[in-house]
Amino acid sequence: MKTTIKDAKNHIGQEVTIGAWLHNKRSSGKIAFLQLRDGTGFMQGVVVKSEVDEDTFATAKNITQESSLYVTGTITEDNRSDLGYEMQVKSIDVIQEAHDYPITPKNHGTEFLMDHRHLWLRSKKQHAVMKIRNEIIRATYEFFHETGFVKIDPPILTASAPEGTSELFHTKYFDEDAFLSQSGQLYLEAAAMAYGKVFSFGPTFRAEKSKTRRHLIEFWMIEGEMAFYEHADSLEVQEQYVTHVVQSVLKNCELELKILDRDTSKLEKVKTPFPRITYDDAIEYLKEQGFDDIEWGEDFGAPHETAIANHYDLPVFITNYPTKIKPFYMQPNPENEETVLCADLIAPEGYGEIIGGSERINDLELLEERIEEHQLDRESYNYYLDLRRYGSVPHSGFGLGLERTVAWISGVEHVRETAPFPRLLNRLYP
Repeated sequence: MKTTIKDAKNHIGQEVTIGAWLHNKRSSGKIAFLQLRDGTGFMQGVVVKSEVDEDTFATAKNITQESSLYVTGTITEDNRSDLGYEMQVKSIDVIQEAHDYPITPKNHGTEFLMDHRHLWLRSKKQHAVMKIRNEIIRATYEFFHETGFVKIDPPILTASAPEGTSELFHTKYFDEDAFLSQSGQLYLEAAAMAYGKVFSFGPTFRAEKSKTRRHLIEFWMIEGEMAFYEHADSLEVQEQYVTHVVQSVLKNCELELKILDRDTSKLEKVKTPFPRITYDDAIEYLKEQGFDDIEWGEDFGAPHETAIANHYDLPVFITNYPTKIKPFYMQPNPENEETVLCADLIAPEGYGEIIGGSERINDLELLEERIEEHQLDRESYNYYLDLRRYGSVPHSGFGLGLERTVAWISGVEHVRETAPFPRLLNRLYP
């Protein structure tokens, strides 16, 4: 009977066959321990010389790293294993014998590993990070489905930019100018006027020439947009969503978090409501902490965000940023029109902003003024203005960066490990 490593727990005491690759091995004169992987997990196969034929034991001792195999044996309980079981191997059928696999158990430099990303993905820690990413995606669809959102797919090629064109990739669309999308927000606003609550999940692109551990050129965004939702309503949805995702990973990725040595006590504290601090109070707090380099009206850098997040040791909303440093579409704050009704959600432990969101301007004349102030091409935004001409309502939305969220939850240092094939400033291969 064929099965997988993940499902082998359902076959204790039974003889099964698993298609796998040899991740690693060690052997003595009378026993060989094979570390097997099949994509669903990692498991040990034990080959005892006295219990198999001579050829099988010779194969076990000589087979090379990352060779592909069909391994047949009996699944037995083993409390020393992370899985709680292992295989007592009876026979090995080699599919393809690998030679000179470049990633060995020794330490390799980051650039070497990135050059071999297509193989590095097979390693135990990288496998764990991708499994956590997968769980975040699964939990995302679950949350939005259970809370009544409709999935809408905005275009990747656009004629306009939600936040200006300085950091966008320009291309030609036949005889027109076009850009790779930096956000699906404007299209989701249109969809929200049709379906009420909508979300998208797709790739976005920023031509920002940054080399920090938080930045990728291509990344994935989960965006939500909600009609009849004001700023405070949106913040509640955001914190409920992030809490749901974190709790889902804790529940369903216990082994992966253990492989990554993640301190789960920090994640277990992530529950609603999240703390909130206004931009004004954040400036005051930072100055008290000795950050004399920040003045009112400036955006926060990584050290500022980290200091604020460390104060709470939880995800924290920084609200009501100055109008002049935020995009044109954000609703003015009625209590201080030099600021807007917006928030960035800052993850703890130095991972920075994972969500940006705001209430959107719903007044036609004000939106027209802002488009003019930002010197945007009005014709490109005619469809966006139509949303204010025909049944405008208060509405709000947000966007979560998947890779930064994966980095935070899994505890890895750099976002390049959170995408299967990351696109960095100087990396387009593999």
